[in-house]
Amino acid sequence: MGAYAYQAPTSVEEALAVLTSEANAGNRTQMLAGGTDLLVQMRSVDRGERTFVDVKHIAEANELSIGDDEIYIGSGIASAVLYENEELMSILPGLLEASDLIGSTQIQGRATIGGNLCNSSPAGDTIPALIAVGAVCVIASPEGSKEVAAEDFVTGVGTNCLGASEFLVGFKVPRPGRGSSAYLRFIPRTEMDIAVAGAGVALTLDGDGTCTAARVSIGAVAPTALLVSAAGDALVGTKVDDAALAAAADACSGAASPITDKRGTVEFRKKVVGVLCKRAGAIARDRALAL
Repeated sequence: MGAYAYQAPTSVEEALAVLTSEANAGNRTQMLAGGTDLLVQMRSVDRGERTFVDVKHIAEANELSIGDDEIYIGSGIASAVLYENEELMSILPGLLEASDLIGSTQIQGRATIGGNLCNSSPAGDTIPALIAVGAVCVIASPEGSKEVAAEDFVTGVGTNCLGASEFLVGFKVPRPGRGSSAYLRFIPRTEMDIAVAGAGVALTLDGDGTCTAARVSIGAVAPTALLVSAAGDALVGTKVDDAALAAAADACSGAASPITDKRGTVEFRKKVVGVLCKRAGAIARDRALAL
């Protein structure tokens, strides 16, 4: 085990000052949100010395606001807190379903959507769900606040766009009109496993039940979660019927570039991610129709 330091800033400015000071000194830093991934890594594959910077005491990282046009979710809010918010669950069911899949009830008391994104695993459940709902990442930087679309945040396996002196403060999500979302994954076990494939779908319907906008994202079948624009396009202008869902599924299978490992073959993952897209799309459609 290496030597570790801990900082608990109470403002964005203080956190940035810590990150900048440590970077200038040549020291490694790592943000601590829930710590559920970080602690496992620290005790196994990554024991290097570093300073942990806790976001749990920063107001902006723990803010939740539900506006008429936009929703803001702080990066430090525990998944269990979000899942218990009935209003948020009715607006963004797909995202909250994804966050509820991470670990056990005890883990969800600490785990965060922000931490899951920053961990940047190809199999992170909340990442395709964030992409599907059109989330925008709010990033604090010494140069000022900046925003990055969720689909552009992760740059590779375990890597993302954050600089050494930057951190994720929260997410802005456009509030859907007559729209809803869903996220589904396939795992070999009944619970507490990482996704072999995952799919998130968010769509908007008009008064006649015709889809006017759709976003589809897939996870665990490429180095990063993908926004599959062709799948969304296949749903727009339709009643999200079986034919449209089948076309969206084919687009997802075609966009996938998985690997074969002990948890699934390339062929299996391509097939399953299409099935998940089709099922998640039908769930999102039915939820939107019920509004």
